[in-house]
Amino acid sequence: MIEVDHPRELRIIPISFPDEIRPGDSLAEKLMRALKLRKLSPEKGDILIVKHKIVSKAEGQLVELNKIKTSAASRAWARRYQLDPRVTELALKQSRRLVRRGRGVLITQTRHGLICANSGVDVSNVDGGRHALLLPRNPDRSAANLYRELQKRLNLSLPVIITDSFGRPWREGLTEAAIGVAGMKPLHDYRGGLDPHGYPLRVSIEAVADELACAAGLVCGKLARTPACIIRGFPYRRGRGMARELIRPAADDLFR
Repeated sequence: MIEVDHPRELRIIPISFPDEIRPGDSLAEKLMRALKLRKLSPEKGDILIVKHKIVSKAEGQLVELNKIKTSAASRAWARRYQLDPRVTELALKQSRRLVRRGRGVLITQTRHGLICANSGVDVSNVDGGRHALLLPRNPDRSAANLYRELQKRLNLSLPVIITDSFGRPWREGLTEAAIGVAGMKPLHDYRGGLDPHGYPLRVSIEAVADELACAAGLVCGKLARTPACIIRGFPYRRGRGMARELIRPAADDLFR
């Protein structure tokens, strides 16, 4: 018997932070303070969406660019496209493999298995270009740690999704994607059910964690200084889930 998700009204509630996150900060404590300032109390069924930058900053995933030693290949590539060779070097060092390179763009597979530009290395919204920010070492573990800490403080199960902005093949623009998940299933599997016309579903697996990440991106914009939000009203499925479940195995990937 396939569970039916009935349509509901969703709310996306922004959580702005009063100050910057610094290495060593307790992200749970910062979130609790931000919730208090916002006079917001999480409710049963809520989901917390957090942009990866505040997670990476709290975990100290900052690299001083002036200390990066660049290779001749990185310098040549960067010079050709007016890029920062230090960022190029760092992106290559953070990658498991180089997927594609062309027109000044490096598409890599990270150590986490994510395929994205420059291994997720970012210098925007960090500190004006002195440091580069890396992805969390283990985003699923980061989400699980935050989930457990908030559960203690709130006495409430509040699923956590950590997001990052990714480009997509064949589509312009960036959208948010889930790179860390805890407290919920990231996929809803409808295979084996019937559509309203009685047609059997064979391949319908919905990436709800990515969809929630995208919805949150409408509130947690690039320049909004709102690195987190709560989504209220979505009928998520409880359970142990991880964002790595969203990564398609190589054996099933027709584009490798």
